[in-house]
Amino acid sequence: MSEEIKNPEVQEESSFVDKTLSELSDVFKSLMDSADRMSRSKEAESIKSAFYKLLGKLKSEAGEATDAFVEVEENFKSIYADYKRERAEYNKEQDALKEENLEKKKAIIEELKQLVDAQEDVSASFPAFREIQDKWRSVGPVPATAFRDINSTYQFNVERFYDKVKINRELRDLDFQKNLEVKEKFCEAAEKLAENENIVTAFNELQKLHEQWKEFGPVAKEFRESIWSRFQAATAVINKRYQAHFEELKGKQKENLVAKEALCVKVEEIAAREVKSSDEWNACAKEIEAIQAEWRKIGFATKKDNQKIYDRFRAACDAFYARKRDYYSQYRGEMEANVDKKLGIIKMAEELKSSTEWKKTTEKFIELQKQWKEIGAVPRKKSEQLWKQFRAACDEFFAERDKNSTPENNFFANLKAKKKIIEDIKAYVPVEDAEANQAAAKKFADEFQAIGFVPFKDKENIQTAYREAMQEKFPKLQKPRAERSAKDGLIQQYKTLQQEIETFENNIGFFSASKNSEALIKQMESKIAKAKEELHKLEEKIRKEEEGE
Repeated sequence: MSEEIKNPEVQEESSFVDKTLSELSDVFKSLMDSADRMSRSKEAESIKSAFYKLLGKLKSEAGEATDAFVEVEENFKSIYADYKRERAEYNKEQDALKEENLEKKKAIIEELKQLVDAQEDVSASFPAFREIQDKWRSVGPVPATAFRDINSTYQFNVERFYDKVKINRELRDLDFQKNLEVKEKFCEAAEKLAENENIVTAFNELQKLHEQWKEFGPVAKEFRESIWSRFQAATAVINKRYQAHFEELKGKQKENLVAKEALCVKVEEIAAREVKSSDEWNACAKEIEAIQAEWRKIGFATKKDNQKIYDRFRAACDAFYARKRDYYSQYRGEMEANVDKKLGIIKMAEELKSSTEWKKTTEKFIELQKQWKEIGAVPRKKSEQLWKQFRAACDEFFAERDKNSTPENNFFANLKAKKKIIEDIKAYVPVEDAEANQAAAKKFADEFQAIGFVPFKDKENIQTAYREAMQEKFPKLQKPRAERSAKDGLIQQYKTLQQEIETFENNIGFFSASKNSEALIKQMESKIAKAKEELHKLEEKIRKEEEGE
């Protein structure tokens, strides 16, 4: 008599995915403190696997800065090594015990053979047979490789006892009845397991019932088929549910594989992007982190594909972080080179700040300011310090220049003169003669341009006031006599706005140090932002004109 018990390979799902390294160490310590730790080897290996997968990921993301993980890894290694030593010793003891049990069962079989072959009177042999049965059941497990043979041999000799030894029918029927009662309980237990919602637990418990079933002898012939059919029926229900459970699990695992493949494609696309700035790298890193969080929510893929898809995902993530590290390594080198460039400009500014060639030196300072703007980023901790040094040299020169203004270069007088011209423009009354108006406009423009520098804090305001006054009085003179296309007009506006932005940016670094300098700088930055926004709008308009051509 045999039963068909299906036992497909089961891939255990880990419950440790979202834990930190410290939490995984604590979970392992808790397992080590438990009384049943030796029977929880699969759980121990799952914890170890989760620990080293997470450690590998964190090390990969940290790049060269992996020293922080040395201590936590050594601590875990120490705990795990203690467990492995204890587990090895335990396994050694269990193997020895199973071998010992095997020898005991062999001896019991020999004793049973002798009892069967002796053909003694039933009154003497049957109690001995009962004693042999009790001894057999009291012996623990044997090596798995010997289990089937040793049990088959035992059952064969039990059958021989019943078939060949002439025993008292009452005693035999009593033994059959006892076996029937026990096997009925096994059937009840199996039928109850068939209702268990946790089919994996039910299946494992069923295996134990089958092993115990083999330990008991036969029942009366009229019950043998029915009792076995009943037990087999409960077994079939559990097997069917068990198979259905894993078919469903396989389907889910295939869905998980498809979902993980899609995430791999996303990460591979991000890893292959052309990224040019620190902000873009940070944005991509956030995308990767979001995808990794999504990955952790997805369960296992099929067993044959799970490791492959994880390796693909890990490789894509590693490729991204490797490129990011390379970028920042190169970026740091460029920033240090920019520091050297700015130090060179500061040195020139320091050398110029005591010059009394006001006009010539002013132009040099403006040129230095342009160069400063063209230099790329520097480390944040040095940026403010370098700017203060450069700004101090600029302020010292311009403050001294304003103090020593001469009649031909009196900035405040120049400001007053330019204001007077603006008032004259506002007071001008246009005539019908277009040429006369044009001549007047040219005269105002020549006079305004001929006046020298004004104080830097007033430069932008006075220029704006002049432009607005001219636009108001001579609007038609701002256009060429020949008709221009809409596109040409937009391009002209674009160029003019670019020049204004350049002027704003040049001025922003040269306000004299005063209580109002911060407010003026903010005002200037606001104007620059608005002007750049207008530039983008003009770009769109020009593009539309080009599309319509």
